[in-house]
Amino acid sequence: MDTIFAHSSGLPPAGIAVIRISGPDAHRAGEVLAGSLPAARQTALRRLRDGGGEVLDDALVLRFDAPASATGEDVVELHCHGSRAVVRAVLRSLSELSYLREAAPGEFTRRAFEHGRIDLTEAEGLADLLEAETESQRRAALAMAEGSLRSQVEKWRQRLIMLSAQAEAAIDYVGDADETAADVDELTSAAASLREELSEWLARPRAERLKTGIKVVIAGPPNSGKSSLLNALSEEDRAIMTDVAGTTRDVIEVPVSWHGVPLVLIDTAGLRASDDTVERIGVERTEQQLQSADILLWTGLESERPAHLNALQLFTKADLSAGSSEQLGGLKVSSVTKEGLDALRGWLLSAARSLLPADRSIAINERQARAIHECAEALADVRGADLVLIAEALRAARVGLDRVTGATGIEEVLDALFGRFCLGK
Repeated sequence: MDTIFAHSSGLPPAGIAVIRISGPDAHRAGEVLAGSLPAARQTALRRLRDGGGEVLDDALVLRFDAPASATGEDVVELHCHGSRAVVRAVLRSLSELSYLREAAPGEFTRRAFEHGRIDLTEAEGLADLLEAETESQRRAALAMAEGSLRSQVEKWRQRLIMLSAQAEAAIDYVGDADETAADVDELTSAAASLREELSEWLARPRAERLKTGIKVVIAGPPNSGKSSLLNALSEEDRAIMTDVAGTTRDVIEVPVSWHGVPLVLIDTAGLRASDDTVERIGVERTEQQLQSADILLWTGLESERPAHLNALQLFTKADLSAGSSEQLGGLKVSSVTKEGLDALRGWLLSAARSLLPADRSIAINERQARAIHECAEALADVRGADLVLIAEALRAARVGLDRVTGATGIEEVLDALFGRFCLGK
């Protein structure tokens, strides 16, 4: 396998820059620059020199021996001063060594996966952690990166192994009909219990909503205060506000984070019949947004509100005396006086949290859910009196579970996953 190198810390200038080398010739390359390496897992101050003997920098050098390293290979880390000039000089000197090449994005992490240092769920958690922008995203990603789902899957796997062992033993031992029936009943009951537990996990909110945010669509007829409400909630002048009906012609999205909860506030074109081609397109896009909304804030008549599981009726002009009694039945808010905005934010936070994974819980993503579903579906086939078919169903369940951690059948996802990482990971 090639020996790779890359700048693995933040962009310079910085206080320190970490340059990582991994592969069979990592120690050899480290000795070329540093002269000698410290003992494994210890640090030492070394003067780095290029191939011509010119001083590059004074750096802390660390050495890790395979397999006890981040990648499972021999690794050297150079902790240099974080100026652009120093980083360029060290990387240039490494690139001049014929047995080294620059790492591809995510290649260090991919090698860690291939050498069994992490499983696929931990790699996915690390990718999410690098992209985390809110506190809820950080907590969920950190739990995944630290192996929380891996530990849970291993518990399920051990239960499946025990059931498979029981099935194989029952096949090998030919007893009377009563004994065989008892074996089948025990296996069927245990498989049903595990399948019920998996189904409970599948019913939980997915991790994707932590990344994309809860989609809050503000909709209603033209000139009903939608754009003003968007600006007031986001505390930004993102939408144009006029007294002219139909000002908003397109979808306007504003990502926000309130108390660590990610939301996307969406202003839409007013819903009405129109002969204007551009406005009709805007209305069509509004209808599309209504179909995909997690939460709907409705600014029109309550009798005209679209059916939605998480909808809130609003009267957006509480600062004015005018307004139908039907509208006055909703939550009164004003973008001018700020009346009701705190109550609206509180309601939105509560509704959003109910749609997100519980705080500090293990949040599975769609790929992981598909693999768990495959396992659960196989367990549904643990029935009937044929122990051979039961054993085969249990084997299929194990295959599905192994897809969660990447032990089998995940080649198609690897390039897409590790392509999300930066160069030094």
